Amino acid sequence: MKKVLIPVTNHATLGETDQANGTYAPELTHVLNELITAGIDYDIASIDGGKAPLYGTDIEVDTINTEILSDDDFQNRINNTIPVSQINGDDYDAIFYPGGFGLLSDLANNQAFADIAAKHYENGGVIAAVCHGPGALLPITLSNGQKLLASKSVTGFTREEEIDFGTINDIPFLLEESLARTAARYSKAQPWQDFVIVDERVITGQNPTSAHGVGKKLVEQLG
Repeated sequence: MKKVLIPVTNHATLGETDQANGTYAPELTHVLNELITAGIDYDIASIDGGKAPLYGTDIEVDTINTEILSDDDFQNRINNTIPVSQINGDDYDAIFYPGGFGLLSDLANNQAFADIAAKHYENGGVIAAVCHGPGALLPITLSNGQKLLASKSVTGFTREEEIDFGTINDIPFLLEESLARTAARYSKAQPWQDFVIVDERVITGQNPTSAHGVGKKLVEQLG
């Protein structure tokens, strides 16, 4: 059975504010829905392990989000994430980073997960991310000293979307700018449009709307 590693943030607020945050639930649940439907297993991990903070858990019109959040197996996994110190990247066929602002404060500069991801990619693995998730790709450095993103075309949450969302002044850094400076190419669609880029074994989606598409492309790659 194929298996995906899902690193999530331990950071429970938006940057240094006291606004509740963490991983944005629909970006995780919509990808999980694709994986589960395809018979693909997953583990949820974090830097420290334990209960991972989620937000966006109360969106009433999102039946997929509601169904997965109410599943006991999922709740057990999100409340008992595996610490990175116990993760062996060789156990997985892909790594998927869901978004949410929390990871800008930890996964976006975490060397332990970055090292696992670099080795995983060099061994033929697939890396996927959506919304702010591509922020976790920034620290990934390959064995030749090059950044993973240096040769890749990617997307991620945009400056316009930060403004629309009212977060532009509270984020630790502007993801669009960091991706544009690090990746070979950064592209974006109109705010809140479904937009997914596949560059060989790197899959990125722009925003929450793109999570479903990222999940589909990930399942295709794991085929």
